[in-house]
Amino acid sequence: MPTKKLIAPFYERLALILIASCVLGYLLIAAKEIIDPLIFGFLFAVLLLPVSNFLERKLRLPRTASSFISIILLVTFVGGVLYLVGAQISNLYNDWPMLQSQIKQSIESLKEWIQGAFHITANKQMVYVENTGRKIMASGGAVLGSTFGAISSLVLFYVFILIFTFFILFYRRLLLRFILKVFSDDSSHVVVDIVQNIQKILRQYILGLLLEMVIVAGVAIAAFFIIGIKYAALLGIIVGLFNIIPYLGIFTALLLSTLITFATGTLTDTVTVGISVIAIHAIDANFLLPAVVGSKVRLNALITFIGIIIGEMIWGLSGMFLSIPMIAIFKIIFDRVESLKPWGYLLGGDYEYKESAQKKMKTE
Repeated sequence: MPTKKLIAPFYERLALILIASCVLGYLLIAAKEIIDPLIFGFLFAVLLLPVSNFLERKLRLPRTASSFISIILLVTFVGGVLYLVGAQISNLYNDWPMLQSQIKQSIESLKEWIQGAFHITANKQMVYVENTGRKIMASGGAVLGSTFGAISSLVLFYVFILIFTFFILFYRRLLLRFILKVFSDDSSHVVVDIVQNIQKILRQYILGLLLEMVIVAGVAIAAFFIIGIKYAALLGIIVGLFNIIPYLGIFTALLLSTLITFATGTLTDTVTVGISVIAIHAIDANFLLPAVVGSKVRLNALITFIGIIIGEMIWGLSGMFLSIPMIAIFKIIFDRVESLKPWGYLLGGDYEYKESAQKKMKTE
């Protein structure tokens, strides 16, 4: 007599999912120092995999050399972007006397506004500023030590990313065989399909972000040149770079661009730059992002926003960057496991329904 398969009620399964999520979240927070750079290394390894394969197959290089050269190319690209930004910042430094004069005038105007609005004399304002300065100087050693520690941790974090990227590229076939051995032979085709789609989607997503960054930076530079902003190239690069931070990048780009413009130009220029940044972001969010990036990663906007918030709560800024790729990975897995398909539909929303409806209309 065949035995019936017992299925737990929904509330029991939901409770187990919530408990497992809490435990997983705690483990992610506790193991942040190793998991965070490991995931970044995995993303960079996926991005560099075609380069490494090309070096191995076409140039007949050993895997060690191909992996190392791929990482060198990545570091060179990032270094080129940083050099471009640094060159623009050096131009800003050359105008430091003018910036000092502009900042001094702005401070005097701010003093007059505070005195008129809050009836606080300039002398009282200076006393408050001096007292605050003494407190900062008194804790200067602690601030310097914490700053040095933060820089050291950041450098170590980047080094770990490069090391993990190299080892994932070098041992990629070993890792794939391990994943295949974990599951049964009947599921091997599903596992291979998941791995291939994860590589494809992540690579397209990262390249889409880079393309979007270049387009937004180019449009911003052109707009600022037309307006007549002095540091149009620097401001455009800032807008393009911070635009890849989901949702919150626009506020950082808006703050930095308006501050630099206010320090080097007029109030009218500052307002114009602020409006331009908001307009560029609106065009990007409604037209460019869905066309370049959204077509690669079909995710629900609500789930994406919640994932970004949770990522920031767990890992801070790096968690915000990793939230969308990780959700995309989970969606790929959920879509190919029969019992998890409802969760995959939740992450994707109505994309699948619209596509299936369009295919049905074409066939009819």
